[in-house]
Amino acid sequence: MILDVEKFIARERTYWDELAELLRLQENQPDRRPPLDEAQRFHYLYQRTSSDLVKLKTFAGEAETTRFLERLVARAYSRLHEDGGEKVPFRPWQWLARTFPATFRRHWIAFALSCGTFWIGAAFGAAALKVNYQSKADFIPPQFSHLNEKPSKRVEREEKQDFDAFQGRHAFSAQLMTHNTKVTILTMVTGFLWGIFTFVLLFYNGTLIGVVIFDYVTDGQGTFLTAWLLPHGSFELPAIFIGGQAGLVIARTMFGWGTNLRLRERFARIRGDLLTLIGGAALLLIWAGIIESFLSQYHDPRFYPWKIGVGAVQLTGLILYLSLCGRRSPDKTTSPA
Repeated sequence: MILDVEKFIARERTYWDELAELLRLQENQPDRRPPLDEAQRFHYLYQRTSSDLVKLKTFAGEAETTRFLERLVARAYSRLHEDGGEKVPFRPWQWLARTFPATFRRHWIAFALSCGTFWIGAAFGAAALKVNYQSKADFIPPQFSHLNEKPSKRVEREEKQDFDAFQGRHAFSAQLMTHNTKVTILTMVTGFLWGIFTFVLLFYNGTLIGVVIFDYVTDGQGTFLTAWLLPHGSFELPAIFIGGQAGLVIARTMFGWGTNLRLRERFARIRGDLLTLIGGAALLLIWAGIIESFLSQYHDPRFYPWKIGVGAVQLTGLILYLSLCGRRSPDKTTSPA
């Protein structure tokens, strides 16, 4: 069947205008609850307009009308799925058990890029130190100047300290927490610069980790390093990766690949996912900070197996949680929007 485009547009425009008018009414009166018949009509118009958009996309000569319909459908979608209807109360358990892990998996490619960039940086840092050990000081930031010390000397000093030496350990822990919180936030917000500095920050911080790992392992302090970093790092590093994930989601939205929607409309689509990723990263950082303060900074060799065990259990649990939680049961069906 050949579609007469002009007749099709003339016939359907009445429905598009009616949908646009309902949207204006709802946007001008956000607290108004529409009656049932109006809500049903709105849903019908949304479905009809979406169908019209699919038909028009096959005609390259109707780009202007297609862009108009894309914006109209995006606004209607946002109203139906985000702003419209009765407000659903926030349920923390449901958010934690379903929303966060499902959102994380929906943007798994961005997470993989974030994680991969970090570990490529780590490999670069380790390789650079292997080639020229004297360049170690060039990679260590001023606030972490103690890492320039020979690892075996630091380990010897730490293992001799009294177990109740709170002040120095907690000051160092707070310094690390502050640094990693800044890194997580920066990797996210630099997504507004089209993701360029998100990649740079991930690579740079990976380089620092690579230098530290190479330095301690080659000095025979791998057990100390694992017991020191794994308990809190099992949550802290994933939080940084999720910050990078959110930054890359923002970057993709800035580019607007595959859509003619305006920037504001594109961000309306990902707003909920961004808030969820930010909230999840914040929770991981809070828990990592607690573990770092009360476990990671105690370096009694008798505790090393326990510390490594706690870190391994946490990391395994986090992987299973993000991979499996929030999945729909196979027997459940969903109706099309």
